[in-house]
Amino acid sequence: MRNLIIYRPLTATPFKRNSFYTENPSSKELQSYIRCYWGTEKPLIQIENDDAPELVIPDTCVDIIYHIDYTDNTVTGGFCGINDCSFHAHNSGTIGHMVSTFAIRFYAWKAYAFADVSMQCTVNGYFDVGSRFEWLDKIIRPKQLELKTLQEKISFTEQVLLKRLSAVRENTVVNDTIQNILINKGSLDIAKLAKESFVSTRQLERLFHEYVGITPKKLSNLVRYQFLWRDILCEPDFDVLSAVYKFGYTDQSHLLREFKRYHSMDIHNAKIMAFKDVGNIQDVFV
Repeated sequence: MRNLIIYRPLTATPFKRNSFYTENPSSKELQSYIRCYWGTEKPLIQIENDDAPELVIPDTCVDIIYHIDYTDNTVTGGFCGINDCSFHAHNSGTIGHMVSTFAIRFYAWKAYAFADVSMQCTVNGYFDVGSRFEWLDKIIRPKQLELKTLQEKISFTEQVLLKRLSAVRENTVVNDTIQNILINKGSLDIAKLAKESFVSTRQLERLFHEYVGITPKKLSNLVRYQFLWRDILCEPDFDVLSAVYKFGYTDQSHLLREFKRYHSMDIHNAKIMAFKDVGNIQDVFV
């Protein structure tokens, strides 16, 4: 199988890094499967704060998220399927408790490789980890209270996933179609994608429902939106009209409408939100 091109989708606040939220990359062996690991660097006291709920935009990824409460000795875990719309995430920690978070962010088209069952009907959904990753949940959930730092949790999880890597499920049609979507930045229609993968459009849609949880058309639109979002943030001379041509939008209004549809706000306000947490930009755009 050919390697996918470099693709690093971004969150609504990609520069955000603090003791409550940090991201770490996966190993080289897993980088085509995992966008990053994220969570709290070490257990912290949950304090009351007045911050607004976190905006979560469609990032073409899926997450396994564990919330660890060391005060109650409890671990809750959830699997967040691929999203095709924005939503706001609320802090659910108990005030005054010692807590931490640990999460694995998979590329949406690669999570199935480690799953027990299909990704069908997971779009915009939140499920117990065990409903899709029972084998993995049984191994890593019991270790969450024992492993205190984010790096310890990552190291243990990497060992588990690497051990499983030789037995993961792969689908050549899905992988090749994803590569075409990424190479063309989401601009190809489904008929051309199907033709280049030597399958019918109906067959391609069936495979994407099973392995990704979303249609190839919707995924293509989300990938295009993510490439656009990256250009908005990292191109100092970003121009909407140039982006219309570059990414294959019908016209300027089409681009602006689709961006707002996925981001829940216009480009100007999205940039204000993104840059309020600016730290080391070079850590993000790699």
